[in-house]
Amino acid sequence: MPRPIFALFLLATGSTAVLASDDFPYGSSLSFVAVRNGQTIGHHSLTFHRNGAQLTVSTAIDLAVKFMGVTAYRYMHRAQEVWSGDTFQGLTAQTDDDGKKYRIQIRRDGAALTVERNAHPDVLLPATLDRGFQLDGAVRTTLPPQLLPSTHWNVRQIRQSALVNTQTGTEARIQVFVLRREIIRAANASIDATHYRYTGDLVMDQWFDDSGRWVKTSFAASDGSTIEYVLQ
Repeated sequence: MPRPIFALFLLATGSTAVLASDDFPYGSSLSFVAVRNGQTIGHHSLTFHRNGAQLTVSTAIDLAVKFMGVTAYRYMHRAQEVWSGDTFQGLTAQTDDDGKKYRIQIRRDGAALTVERNAHPDVLLPATLDRGFQLDGAVRTTLPPQLLPSTHWNVRQIRQSALVNTQTGTEARIQVFVLRREIIRAANASIDATHYRYTGDLVMDQWFDDSGRWVKTSFAASDGSTIEYVLQ
């Protein structure tokens, strides 16, 4: 079965600790336009809410690819993650990937991350089924406690060798390479940024500015088209 066009969206990045209030590079929100081969296909937005040491980050992604005026592909994702200082505490997410429904919940439970997910049966790996999970897609498992979620905004993730895929609730192994310094063209500004490349289970390019703020993403979709996020 071919990969969905937007199977590579939910990757994350990072380089230094930026959750401390004095260093946090974001205001209350962040918004990108998603562009495919020069055509706008949707939006990816985040909101940030701080309550003392607790940070809540909400993500909304809405995408639609049209051919001859007809919607050929649609993607919707909603997620909310919670942090206490620099420690990831948990996440809930729902995804509709062109009709395939995913729902996950992650919570920190002692020395592990407990994951509950309900995924379409044909997206579960054979290795997962071999461990005795049921074909109805209901899965409960644990992951290493140091894993961070694959939401784009967190610059700390460029130091990671694995992330939690926030669509499927599974572990994604990655390698991150520093490429070069570049000037990024956002909607209303030019931004000095560092270009990083991800390979492994998640493949994409990400850019962060000098404050650790996520400013661009680019990747090749499974149909050969190029997807870019343009900062608004």
